[in-house]
Amino acid sequence: MIFRRDGEAGRMRYGSAGLTRVFGGSPIGVLARLALLCVIVGLVLDQLDLDAFEIFRWASHLVRDAIANSADLLRLIGRYFLIGAVVVVPIWILLRVFRIGSGR
Repeated sequence: MIFRRDGEAGRMRYGSAGLTRVFGGSPIGVLARLALLCVIVGLVLDQLDLDAFEIFRWASHLVRDAIANSADLLRLIGRYFLIGAVVVVPIWILLRVFRIGSGR
């Protein structure tokens, strides 16, 4: 339970500041606006002959393709890393050995 000052009179009242902060306004008002927006968007999508399930299937395929492509990209980067490491690591080791040997 949270007490807030209401107006300039300084009157204390019960409030749900946490819910108001989460919703970005009065929870009931926000939910009513969201419900109205859902009906309007549903009407527009129906007029465009778009099915919500079809949109969901499209989005899930998009996510799956992105994951598959990122796996290929990671494999390619890993290959380049190993090829580069074959050259870079021995040179780095030699430089470290020569620095230790020179007393630095």
